Amino acid sequence: MSLARTLGIGLTGLSGALIEVEADVGNGIPGFILLGLPDAALNESRERIRSAARNSGIPLPNRRLTVNLTPATLHKRGSGFDLAILLAALAADRAITPAPGVVYLAELGLDGSLRPIPGVLPAVMAAVRAGCPAVVVAEENSSEAQLVAGARVRSYAHLSQVLADCGADALALRYRARHNSPARKSAAWSVTGAPAPDLSEVLGQAQGKYALEVAAAGGHHLLFTGPPGAGKTMLAQRLPGLLPDLDDAQALETTAVHSLAAGGTPITSLLRRPPFESPHHSASMVALIGGGSGIPRPGAASRAHRGVLFLDEAPEFSATALDALRQPLESGVLVLHRAAGTASYPARFQLLLAANPCPCGRNLGKGTECTCTPMQRRRYLARLSGPLLDRIDMQLFVPQLSSKELAGRGTGECSAVVAARVAEARAAARDRLKRWGITTNAEVPGAILRNDLRPLTATLAGLNRATESLRLSARGYDRVLRIAWSIADLNEHACPTADDLDVAIQLRQHGKGDVG
Repeated sequence: MSLARTLGIGLTGLSGALIEVEADVGNGIPGFILLGLPDAALNESRERIRSAARNSGIPLPNRRLTVNLTPATLHKRGSGFDLAILLAALAADRAITPAPGVVYLAELGLDGSLRPIPGVLPAVMAAVRAGCPAVVVAEENSSEAQLVAGARVRSYAHLSQVLADCGADALALRYRARHNSPARKSAAWSVTGAPAPDLSEVLGQAQGKYALEVAAAGGHHLLFTGPPGAGKTMLAQRLPGLLPDLDDAQALETTAVHSLAAGGTPITSLLRRPPFESPHHSASMVALIGGGSGIPRPGAASRAHRGVLFLDEAPEFSATALDALRQPLESGVLVLHRAAGTASYPARFQLLLAANPCPCGRNLGKGTECTCTPMQRRRYLARLSGPLLDRIDMQLFVPQLSSKELAGRGTGECSAVVAARVAEARAAARDRLKRWGITTNAEVPGAILRNDLRPLTATLAGLNRATESLRLSARGYDRVLRIAWSIADLNEHACPTADDLDVAIQLRQHGKGDVG
Protein backbone atom coordinates (compact mmCIF):
# COMPACT_ATOMS: atom_id res chain seq x y z
CA MET A 1 0.00 0.00 0.00
CA SER A 2 1.37 3.44 -0.99
CA LEU A 3 -0.99 5.44 1.28
CA ALA A 4 -0.25 6.25 4.93
CA ARG A 5 -1.63 8.57 7.61
CA THR A 6 -0.30 10.38 10.67
CA LEU A 7 -1.81 13.03 12.94
CA GLY A 8 -1.06 16.67 13.72
CA ILE A 9 -2.88 19.60 15.33
CA GLY A 10 -4.00 22.77 13.58
CA LEU A 11 -4.44 25.78 15.86
CA THR A 12 -6.92 28.59 15.28
CA GLY A 13 -6.40 30.90 18.22
CA LEU A 14 -6.33 28.64 21.27
CA SER A 15 -8.71 26.15 19.64
CA GLY A 16 -7.04 23.14 18.10
CA ALA A 17 -8.37 20.66 15.54
CA LEU A 18 -7.04 17.18 14.87
CA ILE A 19 -5.45 17.16 11.40
CA GLU A 20 -5.05 13.92 9.47
CA VAL A 21 -1.90 13.96 7.33
CA GLU A 22 -2.37 11.69 4.31
CA ALA A 23 0.59 10.79 2.11
CA ASP A 24 0.46 8.93 -1.18
CA VAL A 25 3.47 7.74 -3.17
CA GLY A 26 2.58 7.10 -6.79
CA ASN A 27 3.94 6.85 -10.30
CA GLY A 28 4.46 9.86 -12.53
CA ILE A 29 6.80 12.80 -12.70
CA PRO A 30 8.69 13.04 -9.39
CA GLY A 31 7.44 15.89 -7.24
CA PHE A 32 6.11 16.91 -3.84
CA ILE A 33 2.56 18.23 -3.80
CA LEU A 34 1.15 19.68 -0.56
CA LEU A 35 -2.63 20.13 -0.32
CA GLY A 36 -4.98 21.42 2.39
CA LEU A 37 -4.68 25.23 2.46
CA PRO A 38 -1.10 25.50 3.79
CA ASP A 39 0.40 28.91 4.53
CA ALA A 40 3.83 30.08 3.33
CA ALA A 41 5.74 28.56 6.26
CA LEU A 42 3.99 25.23 5.76
CA ASN A 43 4.61 25.27 1.99
CA GLU A 44 8.32 25.69 2.69
CA SER A 45 8.26 22.46 4.72
CA ARG A 46 8.78 20.46 1.53
CA GLU A 47 12.43 21.53 1.29
CA ARG A 48 13.04 21.16 5.03
CA ILE A 49 11.58 17.66 4.94
CA ARG A 50 13.66 16.53 1.97
CA SER A 51 16.91 17.69 3.56
CA ALA A 52 16.04 16.33 7.01
CA ALA A 53 15.17 12.89 5.60
CA ARG A 54 18.35 12.72 3.51
CA ASN A 55 20.58 13.80 6.42
CA SER A 56 18.93 11.20 8.68
CA GLY A 57 19.83 8.34 6.35
CA ILE A 58 16.42 7.55 4.83
CA PRO A 59 15.68 9.94 1.95
CA LEU A 60 12.24 10.49 0.50
CA PRO A 61 11.41 8.33 -2.54
CA ASN A 62 12.21 9.85 -5.92
CA ARG A 63 8.60 9.45 -6.98
CA ARG A 64 5.44 11.53 -7.07
CA LEU A 65 4.54 12.35 -3.44
CA THR A 66 1.14 13.85 -2.64
CA VAL A 67 0.39 15.02 0.90
CA ASN A 68 -3.10 16.11 1.93
CA LEU A 69 -3.95 17.80 5.24
CA THR A 70 -7.56 17.13 6.19
CA PRO A 71 -10.00 18.69 6.78
CA ALA A 72 -8.99 20.43 3.59
CA THR A 73 -11.20 23.46 4.23
CA LEU A 74 -9.31 24.48 7.41
CA HIS A 75 -6.36 26.84 6.97
CA LYS A 76 -3.09 25.31 8.22
CA ARG A 77 -0.19 27.42 9.35
CA GLY A 78 3.29 27.11 10.81
CA SER A 79 6.08 24.57 10.78
CA GLY A 80 4.60 22.22 13.37
CA PHE A 81 3.43 19.75 10.72
CA ASP A 82 6.96 18.96 9.44
CA LEU A 83 7.44 15.77 11.45
CA ALA A 84 3.93 14.41 10.79
CA ILE A 85 4.30 14.98 7.03
CA LEU A 86 7.71 13.29 6.83
CA LEU A 87 6.60 10.24 8.81
CA ALA A 88 3.49 9.85 6.66
CA ALA A 89 5.61 10.08 3.50
CA LEU A 90 8.12 7.47 4.66
CA ALA A 91 5.29 5.22 5.87
CA ALA A 92 3.67 5.45 2.44
CA ASP A 93 7.02 4.33 0.98
CA ARG A 94 7.01 1.43 3.48
CA ALA A 95 10.27 2.56 5.06
CA ILE A 96 8.71 2.85 8.54
CA THR A 97 5.55 1.89 10.42
CA PRO A 98 4.44 4.69 12.79
CA ALA A 99 2.24 3.78 15.74
CA PRO A 100 -1.42 4.66 15.14
CA GLY A 101 -3.11 7.44 17.07
CA VAL A 102 0.09 9.41 17.85
CA VAL A 103 0.12 13.19 17.32
CA TYR A 104 3.40 14.64 16.01
CA LEU A 105 4.28 18.27 16.77
CA ALA A 106 7.75 19.44 15.72
CA GLU A 107 9.62 21.47 13.16
CA LEU A 108 12.52 19.87 11.31
CA GLY A 109 15.96 21.34 10.81
CA LEU A 110 17.85 20.62 7.63
CA ASP A 111 20.19 18.34 9.60
CA GLY A 112 17.25 16.30 10.87
CA SER A 113 17.07 17.90 14.30
CA LEU A 114 13.67 18.39 15.93
CA ARG A 115 13.04 22.03 16.78
CA PRO A 116 10.49 23.52 19.19
CA ILE A 117 7.35 25.24 17.90
CA PRO A 118 5.06 27.89 19.42
CA GLY A 119 1.71 26.89 20.86
CA VAL A 120 2.66 23.39 22.01
CA LEU A 121 0.59 23.73 25.20
CA PRO A 122 -2.76 24.49 23.48
CA ALA A 123 -1.93 21.93 20.77
CA VAL A 124 -1.40 19.15 23.33
CA MET A 125 -4.56 20.24 25.14
CA ALA A 126 -6.44 19.88 21.86
CA ALA A 127 -4.93 16.45 21.23
CA VAL A 128 -6.01 15.20 24.65
CA ARG A 129 -9.52 16.59 24.15
CA ALA A 130 -9.69 14.80 20.78
CA GLY A 131 -8.88 11.48 22.45
CA CYS A 132 -5.27 11.25 21.25
CA PRO A 133 -3.14 11.67 24.39
CA ALA A 134 0.04 10.18 22.85
CA VAL A 135 2.15 13.09 21.60
CA VAL A 136 5.67 13.38 20.15
CA VAL A 137 7.48 16.73 20.47
CA ALA A 138 10.99 18.18 20.30
CA GLU A 139 13.07 17.89 23.46
CA GLU A 140 12.81 21.63 24.13
CA ASN A 141 9.00 21.38 24.17
CA SER A 142 8.88 18.36 26.48
CA SER A 143 8.40 20.20 29.78
CA GLU A 144 5.69 22.41 28.29
CA ALA A 145 3.79 19.47 26.78
CA GLN A 146 3.88 17.59 30.10
CA LEU A 147 1.96 20.42 31.79
CA VAL A 148 -1.22 19.02 30.25
CA ALA A 149 -2.92 16.47 32.48
CA GLY A 150 -3.49 13.12 30.76
CA ALA A 151 -0.95 13.64 28.00
CA ARG A 152 1.57 10.87 27.25
CA VAL A 153 4.56 12.78 25.93
CA ARG A 154 7.65 11.44 24.18
CA SER A 155 10.39 13.83 23.13
CA TYR A 156 13.32 13.48 20.75
CA ALA A 157 16.31 15.55 19.71
CA HIS A 158 16.75 14.14 16.20
CA LEU A 159 14.64 12.65 13.45
CA SER A 160 16.75 9.47 13.35
CA GLN A 161 15.61 8.68 16.92
CA VAL A 162 11.96 8.95 15.88
CA LEU A 163 12.57 6.81 12.80
CA ALA A 164 14.30 4.14 14.89
CA ASP A 165 11.22 3.88 17.12
CA CYS A 166 9.07 3.61 14.00
CA GLY A 167 10.97 0.54 12.76
CA ALA A 168 13.45 2.10 10.32
CA ASP A 169 16.57 0.21 9.27
CA ALA A 170 19.04 0.98 12.06
CA LEU A 171 22.03 0.49 9.74
CA ALA A 172 20.82 3.22 7.39
CA LEU A 173 20.13 5.85 10.06
CA ARG A 174 22.55 8.70 10.63
CA TYR A 175 22.43 10.83 13.75
CA ARG A 176 24.07 14.24 13.76
CA ALA A 177 24.37 16.02 17.08
CA ARG A 178 23.04 19.50 16.68
CA HIS A 179 25.49 22.35 17.22
CA ASN A 180 23.96 24.64 19.83
CA SER A 181 24.57 28.31 19.12
CA PRO A 182 24.49 30.77 22.03
CA ALA A 183 20.89 31.57 21.12
CA ARG A 184 19.91 27.89 21.35
CA LYS A 185 21.66 27.52 24.72
CA SER A 186 19.61 30.29 26.31
CA ALA A 187 17.48 29.41 29.30
CA ALA A 188 13.82 28.52 28.92
CA TRP A 189 11.44 31.44 28.56
CA SER A 190 10.33 32.71 31.95
CA VAL A 191 6.59 33.12 32.48
CA THR A 192 6.98 34.21 36.06
CA GLY A 193 8.46 37.64 35.40
CA ALA A 194 10.27 39.89 37.84
CA PRO A 195 8.79 40.38 41.33
CA ALA A 196 6.30 43.25 41.48
CA PRO A 197 7.60 46.42 43.20
CA ASP A 198 6.36 47.03 46.74
CA LEU A 199 3.52 49.38 47.64
CA SER A 200 5.46 50.80 50.60
CA GLU A 201 7.80 52.52 48.14
CA VAL A 202 5.04 54.92 47.06
CA LEU A 203 5.13 58.22 48.95
CA GLY A 204 1.78 59.61 50.10
CA GLN A 205 -1.20 58.97 47.78
CA ALA A 206 -3.40 57.30 50.42
CA GLN A 207 -6.44 57.52 48.16
CA GLY A 208 -4.58 55.99 45.22
CA LYS A 209 -3.33 53.11 47.37
CA TYR A 210 -6.82 52.46 48.67
CA ALA A 211 -8.20 52.47 45.13
CA LEU A 212 -5.58 49.89 44.16
CA GLU A 213 -6.66 47.69 47.07
CA VAL A 214 -10.31 47.90 46.06
CA ALA A 215 -9.41 47.21 42.42
CA ALA A 216 -7.40 44.15 43.43
CA ALA A 217 -10.17 42.86 45.69
CA GLY A 218 -12.84 43.01 42.99
CA GLY A 219 -10.94 42.86 39.70
CA HIS A 220 -12.01 46.40 38.77
CA HIS A 221 -10.68 48.69 36.04
CA LEU A 222 -9.05 51.95 37.12
CA LEU A 223 -8.08 55.33 35.64
CA PHE A 224 -5.48 57.57 37.27
CA THR A 225 -5.27 61.19 36.14
CA GLY A 226 -2.96 63.80 37.54
CA PRO A 227 0.14 65.90 36.90
CA PRO A 228 3.42 64.35 35.76
CA GLY A 229 5.50 62.91 38.60
CA ALA A 230 2.59 62.50 41.00
CA GLY A 231 3.01 58.70 41.15
CA LYS A 232 0.42 57.36 38.70
CA THR A 233 2.82 54.90 37.06
CA MET A 234 4.32 53.83 40.40
CA LEU A 235 0.87 53.00 41.73
CA ALA A 236 -0.15 51.07 38.61
CA GLN A 237 3.02 48.96 38.61
CA ARG A 238 2.23 47.75 42.14
CA LEU A 239 -1.18 46.29 41.37
CA PRO A 240 0.15 42.84 40.28
CA GLY A 241 1.80 42.44 43.69
CA LEU A 242 -1.61 42.75 45.37
CA LEU A 243 -3.32 40.09 43.26
CA PRO A 244 -3.60 36.44 44.39
CA ASP A 245 -2.02 33.56 42.50
CA LEU A 246 -3.93 32.01 39.61
CA ASP A 247 -5.73 28.73 40.22
CA ASP A 248 -5.01 25.66 38.07
CA ALA A 249 -7.61 26.39 35.37
CA GLN A 250 -6.65 30.06 35.11
CA ALA A 251 -2.94 29.24 35.04
CA LEU A 252 -3.35 26.67 32.25
CA GLU A 253 -5.44 29.02 30.11
CA THR A 254 -3.08 31.97 30.67
CA THR A 255 0.03 29.90 29.97
CA ALA A 256 -1.57 28.62 26.75
CA VAL A 257 -1.81 32.22 25.48
CA HIS A 258 1.82 32.87 26.40
CA SER A 259 2.83 29.62 24.71
CA LEU A 260 1.69 31.12 21.41
CA ALA A 261 3.37 34.44 22.21
CA ALA A 262 6.69 32.79 23.17
CA GLY A 263 7.52 32.04 19.54
CA GLY A 264 8.64 28.47 20.25
CA THR A 265 10.93 29.34 23.17
CA PRO A 266 10.45 26.56 25.74
CA ILE A 267 8.11 27.07 28.68
CA THR A 268 8.80 24.90 31.72
CA SER A 269 6.06 25.78 34.21
CA LEU A 270 2.56 27.19 34.46
CA LEU A 271 2.17 30.92 34.90
CA ARG A 272 0.98 31.28 38.49
CA ARG A 273 1.37 35.03 38.94
CA PRO A 274 -1.02 37.42 37.13
CA PRO A 275 0.75 38.81 34.04
CA PHE A 276 1.46 42.52 33.64
CA GLU A 277 1.46 44.02 30.14
CA SER A 278 2.46 47.64 29.55
CA PRO A 279 2.69 48.40 25.79
CA HIS A 280 4.17 51.69 24.60
CA HIS A 281 1.69 54.32 23.47
CA SER A 282 2.93 53.95 19.89
CA ALA A 283 1.49 50.41 19.79
CA SER A 284 -0.93 49.77 16.94
CA MET A 285 -4.39 48.30 17.31
CA VAL A 286 -3.05 44.94 16.09
CA ALA A 287 -0.32 44.97 18.75
CA LEU A 288 -2.86 45.86 21.41
CA ILE A 289 -5.75 43.49 20.66
CA GLY A 290 -4.15 41.01 18.26
CA GLY A 291 -4.37 40.28 14.56
CA GLY A 292 -1.88 40.20 11.72
CA SER A 293 -1.83 38.37 8.41
CA GLY A 294 -3.33 34.91 8.18
CA ILE A 295 -4.80 33.52 11.38
CA PRO A 296 -4.89 36.39 13.95
CA ARG A 297 -2.27 36.26 16.69
CA PRO A 298 -2.83 37.31 20.34
CA GLY A 299 -2.04 40.89 21.33
CA ALA A 300 -1.20 42.58 24.62
CA ALA A 301 -4.82 42.39 25.79
CA SER A 302 -4.82 38.58 25.58
CA ARG A 303 -1.32 38.26 27.03
CA ALA A 304 -2.68 40.20 30.02
CA HIS A 305 -5.46 37.64 30.55
CA ARG A 306 -6.11 37.15 34.29
CA GLY A 307 -3.64 39.95 34.95
CA VAL A 308 -3.19 43.66 34.31
CA LEU A 309 -3.09 45.67 31.08
CA PHE A 310 -1.52 49.05 31.90
CA LEU A 311 -1.69 51.87 29.35
CA ASP A 312 0.56 54.68 30.51
CA GLU A 313 -0.04 58.05 28.83
CA ALA A 314 -3.37 56.61 27.66
CA PRO A 315 -4.48 59.65 25.60
CA GLU A 316 -1.34 59.20 23.47
CA PHE A 317 -2.71 55.87 22.17
CA SER A 318 -4.81 56.06 19.02
CA ALA A 319 -8.52 56.47 19.68
CA THR A 320 -9.25 53.47 17.45
CA ALA A 321 -6.94 51.21 19.47
CA LEU A 322 -8.43 52.36 22.77
CA ASP A 323 -12.03 51.88 21.61
CA ALA A 324 -11.16 48.38 20.40
CA LEU A 325 -10.81 47.45 24.09
CA ARG A 326 -14.47 48.19 24.82
CA GLN A 327 -15.75 44.77 23.73
CA PRO A 328 -13.27 42.62 25.71
CA LEU A 329 -13.81 44.82 28.80
CA GLU A 330 -17.42 43.60 28.79
CA SER A 331 -17.10 40.02 27.57
CA GLY A 332 -13.58 38.99 28.62
CA VAL A 333 -13.04 37.47 25.15
CA LEU A 334 -11.48 38.81 21.96
CA VAL A 335 -12.91 37.40 18.72
CA LEU A 336 -10.76 38.45 15.74
CA HIS A 337 -12.18 37.99 12.24
CA ARG A 338 -9.84 37.85 9.28
CA ALA A 339 -10.12 36.52 5.73
CA ALA A 340 -8.03 33.46 6.64
CA GLY A 341 -10.18 32.58 9.64
CA THR A 342 -11.58 33.63 12.99
CA ALA A 343 -9.59 33.29 16.19
CA SER A 344 -10.88 33.64 19.73
CA TYR A 345 -8.58 34.53 22.63
CA PRO A 346 -9.41 35.03 26.31
CA ALA A 347 -8.97 38.63 27.51
CA ARG A 348 -10.26 38.86 31.09
CA PHE A 349 -7.80 41.52 32.22
CA GLN A 350 -7.85 44.49 34.56
CA LEU A 351 -7.37 47.70 32.62
CA LEU A 352 -5.29 50.46 34.23
CA LEU A 353 -5.06 53.81 32.50
CA ALA A 354 -2.84 56.74 33.44
CA ALA A 355 -3.31 60.18 31.92
CA ASN A 356 -2.11 63.73 32.38
CA PRO A 357 -4.77 66.49 32.57
CA CYS A 358 -3.48 67.96 29.28
CA PRO A 359 -0.52 67.55 26.88
CA CYS A 360 1.74 69.76 28.99
CA GLY A 361 0.44 68.25 32.23
CA ARG A 362 -0.02 71.57 34.07
CA ASN A 363 -3.75 72.16 33.65
CA LEU A 364 -4.39 72.15 37.41
CA GLY A 365 -6.51 74.42 39.55
CA LYS A 366 -7.13 77.61 37.56
CA GLY A 367 -4.79 76.35 34.86
CA THR A 368 -2.66 79.48 34.81
CA GLU A 369 0.54 77.49 34.24
CA CYS A 370 -0.90 75.46 31.35
CA THR A 371 0.58 76.25 27.94
CA CYS A 372 -1.96 74.19 25.94
CA THR A 373 -4.69 75.76 23.85
CA PRO A 374 -8.32 74.81 24.58
CA MET A 375 -8.37 72.84 21.30
CA GLN A 376 -5.25 70.87 22.30
CA ARG A 377 -6.79 69.97 25.65
CA ARG A 378 -10.04 68.85 24.03
CA ARG A 379 -8.26 66.73 21.45
CA TYR A 380 -6.00 65.18 24.07
CA LEU A 381 -8.75 64.02 26.41
CA ALA A 382 -11.14 63.16 23.55
CA ARG A 383 -8.96 60.10 22.85
CA LEU A 384 -10.60 58.59 25.95
CA SER A 385 -14.12 58.28 24.60
CA GLY A 386 -17.22 58.42 26.78
CA PRO A 387 -18.18 54.76 26.11
CA LEU A 388 -14.66 53.64 27.11
CA LEU A 389 -14.65 55.74 30.31
CA ASP A 390 -18.10 54.40 31.18
CA ARG A 391 -16.53 50.93 31.33
CA ILE A 392 -13.80 52.03 33.75
CA ASP A 393 -15.04 51.25 37.27
CA MET A 394 -12.97 53.79 39.19
CA GLN A 395 -11.63 57.15 38.00
CA LEU A 396 -9.28 58.82 40.42
CA PHE A 397 -7.29 62.06 40.56
CA VAL A 398 -3.71 61.66 41.79
CA PRO A 399 -2.56 65.03 43.22
CA GLN A 400 0.91 66.48 43.24
CA LEU A 401 2.89 65.45 46.33
CA SER A 402 3.56 68.05 49.00
CA SER A 403 7.06 68.87 50.18
CA LYS A 404 6.34 67.05 53.45
CA GLU A 405 5.34 63.88 51.61
CA LEU A 406 8.38 64.10 49.36
CA ALA A 407 10.62 64.29 52.42
CA GLY A 408 9.06 61.12 53.86
CA ARG A 409 10.41 57.58 53.61
CA GLY A 410 7.40 55.69 52.31
CA THR A 411 6.45 54.04 55.58
CA GLY A 412 3.01 52.86 54.41
CA GLU A 413 1.82 49.27 54.36
CA CYS A 414 3.82 46.84 52.28
CA SER A 415 2.29 44.87 49.43
CA ALA A 416 2.23 41.62 51.43
CA VAL A 417 -0.04 43.11 54.12
CA VAL A 418 -2.46 44.57 51.58
CA ALA A 419 -2.36 41.38 49.49
CA ALA A 420 -3.44 39.37 52.55
CA ARG A 421 -6.55 41.57 52.92
CA VAL A 422 -7.22 41.28 49.21
CA ALA A 423 -6.99 37.47 49.41
CA GLU A 424 -9.55 37.40 52.25
CA ALA A 425 -11.88 39.71 50.32
CA ARG A 426 -11.57 37.57 47.18
CA ALA A 427 -12.32 34.44 49.19
CA ALA A 428 -15.50 36.05 50.56
CA ALA A 429 -16.58 37.08 47.07
CA ARG A 430 -15.81 33.63 45.66
CA ASP A 431 -17.94 31.91 48.31
CA ARG A 432 -20.83 34.31 47.65
CA LEU A 433 -20.67 34.04 43.86
CA LYS A 434 -19.82 30.36 43.36
CA ARG A 435 -23.44 29.36 42.68
CA TRP A 436 -23.30 31.50 39.52
CA GLY A 437 -19.84 30.27 38.50
CA ILE A 438 -18.28 33.74 39.03
CA THR A 439 -15.10 34.49 40.96
CA THR A 440 -14.84 38.31 41.21
CA ASN A 441 -17.25 41.18 41.82
CA ALA A 442 -16.28 42.85 38.55
CA GLU A 443 -17.81 39.93 36.62
CA VAL A 444 -21.24 39.96 38.30
CA PRO A 445 -24.04 40.67 35.76
CA GLY A 446 -26.38 43.58 36.42
CA ALA A 447 -29.41 41.32 36.77
CA ILE A 448 -27.83 39.56 39.75
CA LEU A 449 -26.73 42.87 41.30
CA ARG A 450 -30.28 44.24 41.16
CA ASN A 451 -32.03 41.09 42.34
CA ASP A 452 -30.21 38.38 44.31
CA LEU A 453 -27.47 40.74 45.55
CA ARG A 454 -29.58 43.88 45.85
CA PRO A 455 -28.63 45.97 48.93
CA LEU A 456 -31.32 47.23 51.29
CA THR A 457 -33.58 49.96 49.88
CA ALA A 458 -32.54 52.43 52.56
CA THR A 459 -28.88 51.79 51.71
CA LEU A 460 -29.51 52.63 48.04
CA ALA A 461 -30.89 56.11 48.78
CA GLY A 462 -27.50 57.79 48.42
CA LEU A 463 -26.78 55.93 45.18
CA ASN A 464 -30.16 56.91 43.74
CA ARG A 465 -29.47 60.58 44.49
CA ALA A 466 -26.00 60.30 42.96
CA THR A 467 -27.47 58.71 39.84
CA GLU A 468 -29.49 61.85 39.21
CA SER A 469 -26.78 64.37 40.09
CA LEU A 470 -23.93 62.57 38.32
CA ARG A 471 -26.13 61.30 35.46
CA LEU A 472 -24.88 57.76 35.88
CA SER A 473 -25.71 55.38 33.04
CA ALA A 474 -27.15 51.94 33.72
CA ARG A 475 -23.63 50.56 33.29
CA GLY A 476 -22.25 53.15 35.72
CA TYR A 477 -24.95 52.31 38.27
CA ASP A 478 -24.01 48.63 38.14
CA ARG A 479 -20.32 49.41 38.44
CA VAL A 480 -20.89 51.44 41.60
CA LEU A 481 -22.69 48.43 43.09
CA ARG A 482 -19.79 46.15 42.15
CA ILE A 483 -17.27 48.52 43.75
CA ALA A 484 -19.45 48.70 46.87
CA TRP A 485 -19.44 44.91 47.16
CA SER A 486 -15.62 44.88 46.96
CA ILE A 487 -15.41 47.54 49.66
CA ALA A 488 -17.85 45.53 51.79
CA ASP A 489 -15.68 42.42 51.37
CA LEU A 490 -12.60 44.37 52.50
CA ASN A 491 -14.55 45.71 55.49
CA GLU A 492 -15.93 42.21 56.26
CA HIS A 493 -19.53 43.34 55.80
CA ALA A 494 -22.13 40.78 54.79
CA CYS A 495 -23.75 43.37 52.50
CA PRO A 496 -22.73 46.87 51.34
CA THR A 497 -23.62 49.59 53.84
CA ALA A 498 -24.49 53.20 53.07
CA ASP A 499 -20.90 54.18 53.86
CA ASP A 500 -19.58 51.49 51.48
CA LEU A 501 -21.77 52.90 48.71
CA ASP A 502 -20.67 56.48 49.45
CA VAL A 503 -17.02 55.49 49.12
CA ALA A 504 -17.82 53.58 45.90
CA ILE A 505 -19.45 56.72 44.47
CA GLN A 506 -16.37 58.80 45.34
CA LEU A 507 -14.11 56.29 43.59
CA ARG A 508 -16.40 56.29 40.57
CA GLN A 509 -16.80 60.02 40.06
CA HIS A 510 -13.17 61.07 39.59
CA GLY A 511 -13.23 63.11 42.77
CA LYS A 512 -10.35 64.60 44.77
CA GLY A 513 -11.60 63.76 48.23
CA ASP A 514 -9.85 61.35 50.57
CA VAL A 515 -11.28 57.95 51.35
CA GLY A 516 -10.17 54.93 53.32
